[in-house]
Amino acid sequence: MANYGLEEGQIVLCTVEKIVGTTVFVEIDNNGDGTITTSEIAPGRIRNLRDYVAPGRKIVCKVLNIRDNKIQLSLRRVKQNEKKELLDRIAKEKSYLAMLKTILGESSEKVIKKITEKYSMTDFFEFLKENPKLLEEYVDKKEAEKIFKILESKKEKPKEIKQVFKLSNSSPSGIKIIKNILEESCKSSNCDINYIAAGKYRLSLIGKDFKKLKLETHKILENIEKLAKKQNSFFEVQKG
Repeated sequence: MANYGLEEGQIVLCTVEKIVGTTVFVEIDNNGDGTITTSEIAPGRIRNLRDYVAPGRKIVCKVLNIRDNKIQLSLRRVKQNEKKELLDRIAKEKSYLAMLKTILGESSEKVIKKITEKYSMTDFFEFLKENPKLLEEYVDKKEAEKIFKILESKKEKPKEIKQVFKLSNSSPSGIKIIKNILEESCKSSNCDINYIAAGKYRLSLIGKDFKKLKLETHKILENIEKLAKKQNSFFEVQKG
């Protein structure tokens, strides 16, 4: 198989074909064949190569170099976020292909071929967000409406994280101090803080990435705690 425009540093999905001595031979999805040397399988000493690679196993690799159409790859240099990004992209592509086949039936192969002559399937559906009319270049209006209806139903719902905490100040200007603490802590964030009762407040954050929301929540609570100490206020995060 030929190399269809691979670049050095690109992350690719491969299938292990065979292991000969210290070299692993793989098939790169839709992009020919490649090899991985033992030193590029994993850092440190490898006790059992088959813990990492075995014929038939799917692995995510990085393209190290391409010389005379020979592709050298690395398994150990792939970062977790790079692996996740590629696998998420492949999963989306499979979902888009399945949707087109379901809606278009027998004409789907022709449409898919026409789309992939200019775009990757995931890029095409990303472009549709900015230019919905683009779809009508490939399918009729009725089919386009069905596709957009499915895409709308699959839209990822925003994630929300909540945290209850206690904050109080017994001084005559306590209410004003607490208000200032909360406003200062949230000024660089889209957080929402609501009073519950008896000195308890609820912090809420909404977004797409749960991990980022957790980090932002932790940062806001840290800011509240620091300001509370400076203002001789009581602060406590509520568990559960």
